[in-house]
Amino acid sequence: MTSELRFDGKVAVVTGSGGGLGRSHALLLASRGAKVVINDLGGDLAGRESLGNKRAADLVVDEIRAAGGEAVANYDSVLDGDKIIQTALDNWGRIDILVNNAGILRDTTFHKMTEDDWDQIYNVHVKGAFKTTHAAWPYMREQEYGRIVFTASSAGIYGNFGQANYSMAKLALFGFAQSLALEGEKRNIRVNTIAPFAGSRMTETILEKQMVEALNPSFVSPTVGYLCHDEAPTNGSLFEVGGGWTAQLRWERAKGVLLPLNKGITLEDIQNSWGKITDFSDAEHPEGVMGGFDIIAPNLKTL
Repeated sequence: MTSELRFDGKVAVVTGSGGGLGRSHALLLASRGAKVVINDLGGDLAGRESLGNKRAADLVVDEIRAAGGEAVANYDSVLDGDKIIQTALDNWGRIDILVNNAGILRDTTFHKMTEDDWDQIYNVHVKGAFKTTHAAWPYMREQEYGRIVFTASSAGIYGNFGQANYSMAKLALFGFAQSLALEGEKRNIRVNTIAPFAGSRMTETILEKQMVEALNPSFVSPTVGYLCHDEAPTNGSLFEVGGGWTAQLRWERAKGVLLPLNKGITLEDIQNSWGKITDFSDAEHPEGVMGGFDIIAPNLKTL
């Protein structure tokens, strides 16, 4: 029988954990022994202002403590990520796990989108994740241990009508996470990304009520918890998660066509090769930035 996966002695920070996915992640980590910083600003869904509702974080802390766990509240914006991480250090002297979960929405079609709509989404999702991760990174490097989970979205992977700003931010987080996975591997810092399907304040605006209720955030948290555990073997991976389904995604690339360079390349060459360029029948699955270069390197010698 498999032994229970625990987080005893580990300190976790979960941003945006006053409700929804973040709350679910925090409750699970705490139930398995982690000490958890519950971060929640108390702002509205669009992130336009603080509601002054610090009870969101406090209530989750109360839940954890009532169940015998350890947790403290933090009310800072992710743009003050250093203060969030400092809360973990002040209370427990270390930071082992970071779940970048906080997010807002500013949904509107692109022709109606304002620069502020774009900037606020970037600030919370991308810069906020940078600030918290950048603050935690030196401590994880020094102790040679860290587990970080970024929260992307299917909107970032596939695009979504009325969410150009949100889609931009969510795919940016995946690229950010991929580089950190490479940089942190030698220091035993593993970084992975999820694209969750879950009912929350952020999805109830676009999904039917029954669907929102069925997509319980607790169906996502076990995957997040596993990615935060020592036993998880993966690094730099992306997973779609929700409704009882977890699946890893990877890039796929057609074999393409390699055109000789000594005579130049014309538009007509591309037109005539289009079938091969877009043929996925014998696709490859690239794993790094050098994969494409390795293909074209021999061709460069034909010049």
